[in-house]
Amino acid sequence: MPRPRTPLLSRERIVGAALRLVDEEGLAALSTRRLARELSVSGPSLYNHFATKDELLDAVVDGVMGEVDLSMFAAGAPWPGALRDWARSYRAALAAHPRIVPVLAQGPGRRPNALRLADAVFGCLVEAGWPRGQATRIGALMRYFVTGSALASFAAGFPEDAGVYDAADYPNLGEAHRLAEHRAAVDEGAFETGLEALLEGLVLRFERLEQRPQRGAGPAPEPEPEPGPRPEPAPGPPGHQGSRATNAGRSAGSTGS
Repeated sequence: MPRPRTPLLSRERIVGAALRLVDEEGLAALSTRRLARELSVSGPSLYNHFATKDELLDAVVDGVMGEVDLSMFAAGAPWPGALRDWARSYRAALAAHPRIVPVLAQGPGRRPNALRLADAVFGCLVEAGWPRGQATRIGALMRYFVTGSALASFAAGFPEDAGVYDAADYPNLGEAHRLAEHRAAVDEGAFETGLEALLEGLVLRFERLEQRPQRGAGPAPEPEPEPGPRPEPAPGPPGHQGSRATNAGRSAGSTGS
């Protein structure tokens, strides 16, 4: 009876096994030896596909970035709605793989999917009329917000033991032991509240941006006068050129001497 064939080793199979290992046991569990054992192959065979562990980890992170939906940018949706839908998809991808977030938070590096994501967000904002510098900062702001929300659970950080929250020490935390029980509602509600607050603030900022006079649109407005009397100039040191009138008067009075 023929022996069952081991599936051919490929980059996709290696990345999938590495991601499962990180999801289940964390980043510390990922090693060439452990991964080879999971795939039932020899360790050196992995190096035919990935030269280093860092290269493999980049591929794992980029695979997660590939789960983020970017179709709203191609559809030409208004920028606030596009950012909202993208942020929700971004968080969903990170929430599915929370143990990979610390690596992902370091930035896109050379990862193709991560760079496509950055390109789509930046392009959407610039096309909408945001100056390029501000579009860059907004893209960074959104990434900070989404990755930060996925790093850990706020609600799960509070012990479920009601005895921890002595009213004498923590008079406002009498119900804090129930937060973990409502983890999903608290964490998702916090994300949605923050997302809407960010977008509302950006919309107001964009409206102010549109109201600014454009260059070449007409003469610049006169500056507003400063309130109060103008201060007298401070006297210069003796012999300073600022006392020309006094020196001229002395010269005129001494012409007969």
